[in-house]
Amino acid sequence: MASKQNAVELEVGDKTVRLSSPDRVYFPEHGWTKLDVANYYISVGDGVLRGLRDRPTMLHRFPKGLAGEKVHQKRLPNGAPDWIETVELSFPRFGLTADELCPTEVAQIVWAVQMSTVEFHPWNVRRADVDRPDEWRIDLDPMPEATFAQVRKVAEASREVLAELGITGYPKTSGGNGMHVYVRVVPEWSFADVRRAAWAFAREVERRMPRDVTTTWWRKDRDPRTVFVDYNQNARDHTMACAYSLRGVPDGTASTPVAWDEVADVEPHDFTLATVPDRLRQLGDLHASIDDEAFRLDTLLEWAARDEKDDPSSLAHDDEPHHGGSGPARVRQQPRRAPQP
Repeated sequence: MASKQNAVELEVGDKTVRLSSPDRVYFPEHGWTKLDVANYYISVGDGVLRGLRDRPTMLHRFPKGLAGEKVHQKRLPNGAPDWIETVELSFPRFGLTADELCPTEVAQIVWAVQMSTVEFHPWNVRRADVDRPDEWRIDLDPMPEATFAQVRKVAEASREVLAELGITGYPKTSGGNGMHVYVRVVPEWSFADVRRAAWAFAREVERRMPRDVTTTWWRKDRDPRTVFVDYNQNARDHTMACAYSLRGVPDGTASTPVAWDEVADVEPHDFTLATVPDRLRQLGDLHASIDDEAFRLDTLLEWAARDEKDDPSSLAHDDEPHHGGSGPARVRQQPRRAPQP
């Protein structure tokens, strides 16, 4: 759709963000535009920034709206103003590096919308140490014949195991058909260890709900009526939509924090670009306290060692080693400057 306005200027904090083609339709079924997307992220600014702050972030861009091509962008798009923060990551398998957006303020998120971003997918590390995750992600991914009622049940079982470990998890919808539970962890372990801990946790949930849960590696081997607890989302360079990120689907759903007492009745498709801002104003950010405490993984790593001893091939399908370490991170702004401490 041709734009009737060339550009608008949005005041976001102490920055002015120029938004070109503001009336370009991104979500045709609802008529929601690029400006609607920008205003959405402004309205949920504190919440979405909590999920993105200081994290290398992959951008899922739709330059022509949902009707056009989707672009998965690691490198910062060209044309960034000098106040955009980045961190340089290395990808040893390919011998490449990339400066990824590393948001520190809402204006940087809105600038990414100017660059046609709809979804924000951060790493589970902060730029201070890009090799030590501070976030463990429990991804409940239903197979084709599984129901969302099963996802709810698995989420509740996950909460029970977390409680036995003395760990607080923060649930959210995925914006699709699954759910996520996020846990802040002490940034002491490598990606491989956090993944091992996540695997051990998934195996424990599977033991308790063998008819509903699978940890089977190969998709073709999974029972299509089960929920896959995807521990591999904790591997290096794997990303997931952050809290309050929109999803590039026709209904414009958003990955939305929920309270544990909502899980039994939650309907993820109720949370959209149109409804989440009001929900946030009414309830506040249900992940507001997520950074208050970081948890240890020692017990889960003991479980992992036990399970590996029982089945030495159990973690053989690990896609992590080819990445290798990233090396020291270089924190930058645009244009290029000397590394910041």
